[in-house]
Amino acid sequence: MEDASMPKPEISINRTNTILYCEAFDQTVSFYEDILKLRVATQKDWFVEFRLSDRVHLSVADAGRTTIPAGKGEGITLSWQVEDVREARDRLAAMGVETSPVEWRYGAWVIYISDPAGNRIELWS
Repeated sequence: MEDASMPKPEISINRTNTILYCEAFDQTVSFYEDILKLRVATQKDWFVEFRLSDRVHLSVADAGRTTIPAGKGEGITLSWQVEDVREARDRLAAMGVETSPVEWRYGAWVIYISDPAGNRIELWS
């Protein structure tokens, strides 16, 4: 629902795709596909796009095959609201994913994990 008091943006964004350029391409793709169970929308030998929702996607690109260098997790936090952060932590821990303890921060229960490329992922509910 649009708020009439909010100014109209200069551009209208219909779809968003965050692209992570990484050196650990195969391991990072496997993490998002096999551990987090994200659904692949598009796949090439050096680029995989995951569908998070109808209008939100996350992609992993092999930095060795692009003109963009790997970010190595610097300056990136993917922040995703989940149904139950404790359940998510338990499931991830059972698969061997290292997680932070559940903490109360900014009005939500939060955990942090990292993908194989070093990108921080914040899960909260």
